[in-house]
Amino acid sequence: MISFENTEIAFSGKSDKDLRRAYMLFRLIGRPWMVRLGKTMTNLALAMRLPIRGIVKRTIFRHFCGGETIEECESRVIELGKFGIGTILDYSVEGKRAEEDLDATSREIIRTAKVASGNQHIPFCVFKVTGVARFGLLEKLSASKELSEEEKQEYLRVVNRVDAICREAYTAETPVFIDAEESWIQPAIDGIADAMMAKYNRQKSIVFNTLQMYRHDRLDFFRHSIEKARKGGYRIGMKIVRGAYMEKERNRAAEKNYPSPIQPDKSASDRDYDEALRLAVDNLDVTAICAGSHNENSALLLTRLMREKGIPANDTRIYFAQLLGMSDHISFNLSNAGYNVAKYVPYGPVREVLPYLIRRAEENTSVKGQTGRELSLIIKERQRRKKLQR
Repeated sequence: MISFENTEIAFSGKSDKDLRRAYMLFRLIGRPWMVRLGKTMTNLALAMRLPIRGIVKRTIFRHFCGGETIEECESRVIELGKFGIGTILDYSVEGKRAEEDLDATSREIIRTAKVASGNQHIPFCVFKVTGVARFGLLEKLSASKELSEEEKQEYLRVVNRVDAICREAYTAETPVFIDAEESWIQPAIDGIADAMMAKYNRQKSIVFNTLQMYRHDRLDFFRHSIEKARKGGYRIGMKIVRGAYMEKERNRAAEKNYPSPIQPDKSASDRDYDEALRLAVDNLDVTAICAGSHNENSALLLTRLMREKGIPANDTRIYFAQLLGMSDHISFNLSNAGYNVAKYVPYGPVREVLPYLIRRAEENTSVKGQTGRELSLIIKERQRRKKLQR
């Protein structure tokens, strides 16, 4: 039975200085008013073009990101690899609209697949479709609105970009995650992901879609996806997460007066998340999954399901994943027990990655108990080390 209380294993990759930095950071994040103030001040500094890059890079960026370039991430990849933990290189630049910017992002994502090729420490690459497509186009497609001739050509360029990324992943034999996004653009993303899986997942799962289980319709979507894969003669890949846009989704539903796609409460999200794990394990002949979660109970459930089915801990069809800078007690203890584990390692220019960093701070503030749990484990490990030094 795995225990997530072993802080010696959990923080084996962190120096005393790293722990002090993490302690101070989570203390700040644990105060909602500080997060709100920090967000306001950061946005103001960006608007005024103030030189904040150095401060951000030494603090929150250093904790949650690998670097500004793939090359800067190399030391982090090596360090995590020493503990049997893989790296998922995540180029976290978003919100672009110009075609040349979308093309540039596509080229960078393709580069992550090239770098991952043959590197056992980089088991996946990942991208957001909004990194290579205009948000408004995906929204129109998802609403089943008629596209103009110009928009049809624009959509064709989007599909070509995604196909080029998936083709490179296929060549590199490095699976690629297509991240989930807002519900009002997700149908277009699901359509693209389905087409790519049918094309590239004939022998094994190379292309992965993403399920956000805080949506009440995703469990049925997963069941339907499995049925479609069986009929189509291909495998599916699914990254299973709880979700990252809950408040935004609820606010939009209320504002536009349509039923919220979000589960009624956290227990419903937890129930569907765990049911999705069971569904995946029961259909592992056509399914590969990455359980992206900071929830200890769900991680333990998946290890139990694997034991019950006689699935080896290192079966490459099942991975666990957490974000860099969070839940090391899950990642390192799972890896120490022989399970496949990877960390999401975002990278990109500091100014461009700030929206991601702000979301991380807000999520740690809003998720009940998350910051407190991180802090308690950091304090426990610091006390353990002090006793050893006496």
